[in-house]
Amino acid sequence: MLANAALAAVILLTQSACSIFQPIANLFGDDDVERPAELQDFTQELRLNRRWSVKVGNGQGRYYSQLTPAIDREFIYAASADGTVVAVNRSNGNVVWRARTNKDISGGVGAAAGMVLFGTREAEVIALDQISGRELWSAAVSSEVLSAPQTNGNIVVLQTVDGKLIGLEAASGQRRWIYETTIPALTLRGSSKPVLAGNTVIAGFSNGMIAAVNAANGFLLWEERVAIPQGRYDIERVIDVDGDLLLSGNTVFASSYQGNLMGFDVQTGRIVWGMEASSYHGLAQGFGNMYYTNDKSHVIALRNNSDQVVWENADLRLRSLTAPRTITNYVAVADFEGYLHLLSQVDGHFVSRVRVDRGGIRANPVTDADTIYVFGNKGQLSAYSIR
Repeated sequence: MLANAALAAVILLTQSACSIFQPIANLFGDDDVERPAELQDFTQELRLNRRWSVKVGNGQGRYYSQLTPAIDREFIYAASADGTVVAVNRSNGNVVWRARTNKDISGGVGAAAGMVLFGTREAEVIALDQISGRELWSAAVSSEVLSAPQTNGNIVVLQTVDGKLIGLEAASGQRRWIYETTIPALTLRGSSKPVLAGNTVIAGFSNGMIAAVNAANGFLLWEERVAIPQGRYDIERVIDVDGDLLLSGNTVFASSYQGNLMGFDVQTGRIVWGMEASSYHGLAQGFGNMYYTNDKSHVIALRNNSDQVVWENADLRLRSLTAPRTITNYVAVADFEGYLHLLSQVDGHFVSRVRVDRGGIRANPVTDADTIYVFGNKGQLSAYSIR
């Protein structure tokens, strides 16, 4: 039987660019699976107050996706798998517009430079106008898009499941360049969204690599390994860089499944920090720490630029946590039963908890100065204040 603890929650397979999602409980008997930790009571130190809630279509839909809202200025934009896209005023929850695109949305949302961007299961990228929600353009790409396209107003960049990083003209959607990588026989279902740093585009791939290319022409600037595949079997050699990259100053941080956490100099690709760890989520920073959720759903704080563990909270073990997000003095994560958890940045103890969506939460929380925005799997976008 499979012994890898990371697969106690799910198996995510991609073969020949076709992705399959299966709960491991469907493959093996109950005795073969370590069950997710039960939630323990604690004294709540503050209340997460729901300020508003908006329904956004069918949420994550019947296929495995991680559609995540995006903030730009005073609005938050969200999309559901059934093609519904909304623009919501962050302060009061008023829906500014609602577009029904009739597309099977699989990657999103990107929002910047007057555009709302998303990708589809049918290998398209679509741009909507931020003010009205009308379609600006659509562009065919090589395969399904599972992460949010990004833009700086000059170029739109995105990653496809067949290992391509693509640059499109922001004004028209016309293809400008393609950077290609090879993909392993077996990968996690998902991809990290590209990062735009000036005239550089940085992306992580399912083969454990991170690459930086010129935004204008797609020429390779540097390429480095986040992880090296090990083991005899394909499932042991899965090393995807699926979590969103973290850009901090002149350093970009990446995490890989069954691999490492690494920091690279944006301009040269020089390794500036690294340690062994396994995570398929993005990273967060705050209070001089780096935060990540590992493949067992432990929340871990590391001292910046070191491998020193400041604290580790294992009380949410195997609860399929999202990536951590920091807000004021706290770290927010959400889980497969739809709970939003707030932990102290100082020592990792629980501060508050609220159930947001009984269908669960896969999308990473989004935060601003004092509000956490959560998009539940059933399609409810909610804003919670910590004031």
